[in-house]
Amino acid sequence: MTAAENVCYTLINVPMDSEPPSEISLKNDLEKGDVKSKTEALKKVIIMILNGEKLPGLLMTIIRFVLPLQDHTIKKLLLVFWEIVPKTTPDGRLLHEMILVCDAYRKDLQHPNEFIRGSTLRFLCKLKEAELLEPLMPAIRACLEHRHSYVRRNAVLAIYTIYRNFEHLIPDAPELIHDFLVNEKDASCKRNAFMMLIHADQDRALDYLSTCIDQVQTFGDILQLVIVELIYKVCHANPSERARFIRCIYNLLQSSSPAVKYEAAGTLVTLSSAPTAIKAAAQCYIDLIIKESDNNVKLIVLDRLIELKEHPAHERVLQDLVMDILRVLSTPDLEVRKKTLQLALDLVSSRNVEELVIVLKKEVIKTNNVSEHEDTDKYRQLLVRTLHSCSVRFPDMAANVIPVLMEFLSDNNEAAAADVLEFVREAIQRFDNLRMLIVEKMLEVFHAIKSVKIYRGALWILGEYCSTKEDIQSVMTEVRRSLGEIPIVESEIKKEAGELKPEEEMTVGPVQKLVTEMGTYATQSALSSSRPTKKEDERPPLRGFLLDGDFFVAASLATTLTKIALRYVALVQEKKKQNSFVAEAMLLMATILHLGKSSLPKKPITDDDVDRISLCLKVLSECSPLMNDIFNKECRQSLSHMLSAKLEEEKLSQKKESEKRNVTVQPDDPISFMQLTAKNEMNCKEDQFQLSLLAAMGNTQRKEAADPLASKLNKVTQLTGFSDPVYAEAYVHVNQYDIVLDVLVVNQTSDTLQNCTLELATLGDLKLVEKPSPLTLAPHDFANIKANVKVASTENGIIFGNIVYDVSGAASDRNCVVLSDIHIDIMDYIQPATCTDAEFRQMWAEFEWENKVTVNTNIVDLNDYLQHILKSTNMKCLTPEKALSGYCGFMAANLYARSIFGEDALANVSIEKPIQQGPEAPVTGHIRIRAKSQGMALSLGDKINLSQKKTSV
Repeated sequence: MTAAENVCYTLINVPMDSEPPSEISLKNDLEKGDVKSKTEALKKVIIMILNGEKLPGLLMTIIRFVLPLQDHTIKKLLLVFWEIVPKTTPDGRLLHEMILVCDAYRKDLQHPNEFIRGSTLRFLCKLKEAELLEPLMPAIRACLEHRHSYVRRNAVLAIYTIYRNFEHLIPDAPELIHDFLVNEKDASCKRNAFMMLIHADQDRALDYLSTCIDQVQTFGDILQLVIVELIYKVCHANPSERARFIRCIYNLLQSSSPAVKYEAAGTLVTLSSAPTAIKAAAQCYIDLIIKESDNNVKLIVLDRLIELKEHPAHERVLQDLVMDILRVLSTPDLEVRKKTLQLALDLVSSRNVEELVIVLKKEVIKTNNVSEHEDTDKYRQLLVRTLHSCSVRFPDMAANVIPVLMEFLSDNNEAAAADVLEFVREAIQRFDNLRMLIVEKMLEVFHAIKSVKIYRGALWILGEYCSTKEDIQSVMTEVRRSLGEIPIVESEIKKEAGELKPEEEMTVGPVQKLVTEMGTYATQSALSSSRPTKKEDERPPLRGFLLDGDFFVAASLATTLTKIALRYVALVQEKKKQNSFVAEAMLLMATILHLGKSSLPKKPITDDDVDRISLCLKVLSECSPLMNDIFNKECRQSLSHMLSAKLEEEKLSQKKESEKRNVTVQPDDPISFMQLTAKNEMNCKEDQFQLSLLAAMGNTQRKEAADPLASKLNKVTQLTGFSDPVYAEAYVHVNQYDIVLDVLVVNQTSDTLQNCTLELATLGDLKLVEKPSPLTLAPHDFANIKANVKVASTENGIIFGNIVYDVSGAASDRNCVVLSDIHIDIMDYIQPATCTDAEFRQMWAEFEWENKVTVNTNIVDLNDYLQHILKSTNMKCLTPEKALSGYCGFMAANLYARSIFGEDALANVSIEKPIQQGPEAPVTGHIRIRAKSQGMALSLGDKINLSQKKTSV
């Protein structure tokens, strides 16, 4: 293990602005100062040594003037000092002064104060010199019998580390600790002793556990956790032991400590796949989610439940627990609710769908009574979508769900109402038996709809699916009610001018007295300022939309009126009634056109809307069979095609998902019999404790071993030239929120390089965690230096710096070699993700940073170019494959990705193939990137620019 890889035990905060003190002033303070100045001087010495200063002259001063002091702060600082100070001569022998230090620590191990004894024992865990430890062994053994638990537990740790590093110093350690464990009463001491036995002598640990296996529930949680770890390791290495310990794990599921319950449930799942074991573990996880207040804990445990569900055999067990899982919805956090609803939806079956729908309906009604909050709106949307999915998968449920959801069409939150509308549109098309019910409910809530977008959708549904004479009449009545008095222009002008008179006459009295010589009302200005606001409030909804200048809804209304008029003509034989209905529909369209051309609306009508309304008037005046077919049949067919394509896509993704989950076994795969497997082959399944430890340390060697050339060598960056006195290259290892630079430094000269230091600085949202310590390099020697860099957000970063060193024996200043820049690639933080079209559009509107990249490539095929962009940016294409299939010379697609920091990145690809330039002409167009932060938008744009130029096809 190199010096750079040594475990760091002590972190010390160093103020950067202070001037480094001289060795003489420090010596003076340490010799003659009072306790306070000695403390400050000792702190400065420690910081200087950590920064690479040697200070050999101060060692004896500290031994003579500081070591004998009894002050606790100084004793604590001395422990840090002795940990970091060089204890050997250049040839590796122990310094003679260390004998004095060793004697001082022998005295501290016999000190009456338990804090001094305990902290000294902690310090001994960090010592790596056997010569220093040997004289202290009797004193360390004696500390096992000290009255205070703080000393005893640290004595156990000291014995464990000494036994692990220098077994010859205490060969009987396992036996000694086993005897100590049998008689010990304190929980923390027992835990440390048991942990040592697990790692040093597992058989003794099992012997002890066998004697007290029935009392495990009464132990403290720290000891229970170590017992769970032991059982997991033993059963993992030797599966025949499972039956012996599984009851103990079941008992630990009832522990009062959440940590023990979590670990016990995880261990139980790996030890047994019996339905009872899976059910007990899942139940334990659910209890943890409900009882724990921390949302992070809830999300972690939910992930474990989702992992359980991924196993086909466990899914059926979890289906019985859906109602328990839904109890998690009481958590106010949206992310937790989102995961819970997704999990419940994945587990729903015909057996429990009814209960699930009842709970979700109750939750939807609850959100209605809560004061408006952004998360409440989003939660309502989630519930609506979940009910939508349930109804599509289980059509019998739709009749129960629709009446509850229809109420939300009049909701102030447009997004939730849009989700309901989408659901209603799909339900009315798919389920013929529910059409009457949906139309009836739609007519009930129609007048209360507040959003113009929802109004348009509701008009379309009513126009498309009203099939009886009574329903058509009702729609016309509702439209008239929503439009108010017609003709609109005349009635609005009357309101502004003529309607004021009767009210004024009523409220103020005789008119004559209020008229001035010029014939105007004396109080007119006061009335006119108070009147319009009242009148605006009383406006019917559709009239309000039109006066606000939103004429797209008028075009939608014209289509609806045309459809119902054509249908009415087909249903009613009486010519007079037919003409009357058609004339009414035409009058409504004409009055809207008149309003659009007048100066009353805030915005005039657009040409497109005029064309659509005029077309509808023409269709009604002619009533041709062809138009009847287009309006009344083909519109519905397009919806049907869209819904079936959507359903097909969902089925395809579900099929892919289930194929992933189903473990396929090939005919010629060997069958593994557990009883016949050799012990060394048992490690085919990964040790979960080992995996979690590796993940925490950022060590992903296991994954990279499969293809070392593709992974490691691609990430090696040359930092200096081959002719430089010091050659350096770095392997850049990205581990989620931090980057580890493993720098190889080679001394290419024939001189010894002293204080060889790697100095780094960063640009972008990167931060150097610690300064790499200096090295001494022998001629033609090499060493590895590790540096950690923290990453705070998704944008391209640059690490730059130099290597400085002294040549031994040379009188010149320090030498410096400048390093090449290391560019940190944004792609390490971006992962493909999915979102709905509505969410994409909403984010597109909200995000303020846009980067427009011009396509400049030599790829000649549109689809190839899109696939190339997806591959090089790690983004996912949201546009369905069916929409991209075929060839028409141009292509538009939406891409989406999310960073590990939760930042969203959107892109819209609009490309075309200029056919007039021939078949070999490259793709042209633009890619627009939008993100919340400027860095993300620019970095993604740079990445696209770089990758599209490199390709040669």
